[in-house]
Amino acid sequence: MLLFVLIAFVEVQAQTSIFSNLLEKHVTNEGVVDYAAFKADEAQLDTYLTYLENTNSDKSWSENQQKAFWINAYNAYTIKLILENYPLNSIMDIKKEGKTAWKFPFAKVGGKTYTLDQIEHDILRKKYFDPRIHVGVNCASISCPKILNKAFTASNVDAALETLMKEFINDSSRNKLGKKKVQISSIFDWFKADFTKNGSVIDYLNKYADTEINPKAKVSYLKYDWRLNSK
Repeated sequence: MLLFVLIAFVEVQAQTSIFSNLLEKHVTNEGVVDYAAFKADEAQLDTYLTYLENTNSDKSWSENQQKAFWINAYNAYTIKLILENYPLNSIMDIKKEGKTAWKFPFAKVGGKTYTLDQIEHDILRKKYFDPRIHVGVNCASISCPKILNKAFTASNVDAALETLMKEFINDSSRNKLGKKKVQISSIFDWFKADFTKNGSVIDYLNKYADTEINPKAKVSYLKYDWRLNSK
């Protein structure tokens, strides 16, 4: 049994490294994706997607391993969807039978087919209750938190999400923070319930913000830029 678990773990690492190498090659440190170059390596991405299609996140896996697996799945299938429709101006331009990119089933994981929304909302948000999920999954748009240029793993997912959240909150192109007034990403409005389980939105911001925000500061939300996060 131990040998089987070890073999499975090594397989996860090997397959995840394929996706990680692609991200390192085609995504900048700022989260800008070179989709044209990524397109040339689409066969390697397909190898990783085949692994996802044939792999169940095992109950023996740690919570961090499962979380990393599903975030990677979301991001890999989002990239695949962009590549299939590239060139394009925005993920919002992709529709199938009247449904947006997040609403039609195409992401195959563990023998089942999911929508991106199902992976994000029914699995990641519902199962792990971690608001940092929102800086892990990437919607391929300029206003999204930047996509990490490596894959998530059991060993890096917690620290990586923590770093990504701090960078996102303090990124003045995505959140404008002042002591008495903040203009913040619409993500904090759309998913307010996730960020207010242990206090207000400002309480959550203050966990990461370089500027200490007054608890009674005026809060408004920035218009979301859905243009593609590409070169």
